Amino acid sequence: MAIEIKAPQFPESVEEGSIATWHKQVGESVSRDELIVDIETDKTVLEVVATEDGVLTEVMKQEGDVVLSQELIGKIEAGAVASAPAAAVQVESTPAATSTDTALAANPAAKKLAEENNIDLSNVKGTGKDGRILKEDVQNALSASTAPSATAAAPSAPAKPAAPVLTGERIEKRVPMTRLRATIAKRLLDAQHNSAMLTTFNEVNMGPLMELRKQYKDLFEKTHNGTRLGFMGFFVKAAAEALKRFPAVNASIDGNDMVYHGYFDIGVAVSTERGLVVPVLRDCDRMSIAEVEGGIKDYAVAAKNGKLAIEDMTGGTFTITNGGVFGSLLSTPILNPPQTAILGMHKIQERPMAVNGQVVILPMMYLALSYDHRMIDGKDAVQFLVAIKDMLEDPARMLLDV
Repeated sequence: MAIEIKAPQFPESVEEGSIATWHKQVGESVSRDELIVDIETDKTVLEVVATEDGVLTEVMKQEGDVVLSQELIGKIEAGAVASAPAAAVQVESTPAATSTDTALAANPAAKKLAEENNIDLSNVKGTGKDGRILKEDVQNALSASTAPSATAAAPSAPAKPAAPVLTGERIEKRVPMTRLRATIAKRLLDAQHNSAMLTTFNEVNMGPLMELRKQYKDLFEKTHNGTRLGFMGFFVKAAAEALKRFPAVNASIDGNDMVYHGYFDIGVAVSTERGLVVPVLRDCDRMSIAEVEGGIKDYAVAAKNGKLAIEDMTGGTFTITNGGVFGSLLSTPILNPPQTAILGMHKIQERPMAVNGQVVILPMMYLALSYDHRMIDGKDAVQFLVAIKDMLEDPARMLLDV
């Protein structure tokens, strides 16, 4: 009996997707609930699994093809069994097929890295499930191929350096944008073209938070089942308190209407191999710091594994992005429409500061608040950022609501 494989039902905000990776090829056996194909949308990657045991008999859409919601993309013959002897004969008689099968048994990151470095995947041993080639396997193969050549070249190097000679081709590679990357690009341009974006800056002494974290991090982790105490929990809680005092920063613009939100759903930007995603923590004003840290940890793991759901990334009222993890000292973050403000964190840098007439070395961080001037006046934006600064430099203010 033939069973149809269809694309998932996309949410209303998603019009279409594209085939990212077929994990099974025509003629291969599939098991119930086994992953068959990944479909990439402009927000996340959706997984399609087998509903019955059988053999994949037909594929209607190839990798890169556009698919619509509930569109037929393949068929499974339920109860059928793949012919193992025939497959074995084919492998022995056609060595080229081995290379193809091996390449197809690699995840997208591994394929991309192999293509960029001209690595033949048929020579790479996979360490993933069922021999699947991972990105780390390609990196190991790349290291192994470059190390011997560097060693061999050392004895034959001339004593006197010769003038550099340019040899070989000047290589360029054209790669189409992924659907997610194209959507990110479009949204960033829209944010700049359709808003009166302005950025205000301040700086915060991170000393009190660093001391508090040092004093309680071990007890915090033990008490909250392994959840680590970071700085993001404090920033999210401080932002939630400041948003209560300045409702315009938590609002959005819909046509000629200003929409004030009575809830505080804060998005936290997470960088992945596929691009930047912004999962949303709901009702942050009701969450403890431990719940915030745990939620961020879960989202980071899901984002890394491509498991974020579309619902996880929609509906935020404010966003926090941390360029400091990559070493950024100062930046002007771009709005995440339809939100009207975004907070940028940066690297903690020790700097000489004047304190009570004395020069003191303090761990300082620049804060940046980009906001839509159509909705938020400069006075409110500056005072909002000052409120966050005051709460971070004196964390007791968050407990006392002062």
